[in-house]
Amino acid sequence: MDPTPLEKLLAAGQDNLMLRFGLGSAYLKQGDHARAIDHLRAALRHDPGHSASHKLLGKALAAAGRHTEAIAAYEDGIRNAEAKGDIQAAKEMKVFLKRLQTPPQS
Repeated sequence: MDPTPLEKLLAAGQDNLMLRFGLGSAYLKQGDHARAIDHLRAALRHDPGHSASHKLLGKALAAAGRHTEAIAAYEDGIRNAEAKGDIQAAKEMKVFLKRLQTPPQS
């Protein structure tokens, strides 16, 4: 997905959860982890309980090699998802979290 149309909406003054989530997702797919992280954090400022934003933020941080921050993002996401009954999102983030916390086998 090309983030350009979404960036134009943001530049025109629109700023909401789904716009920021869309930008974060688009930049993550392009491999631009820094921009993805910025937009996903902005999405969470709009809705701190948005499970999908937590999940993608953890993924972007892990891809950027920022494992400690990724672990924290997943832990926050799991707490938020469980609190609102989003069991599937919590389960997925637990899998990603476990992968980060498990040392690679030699």
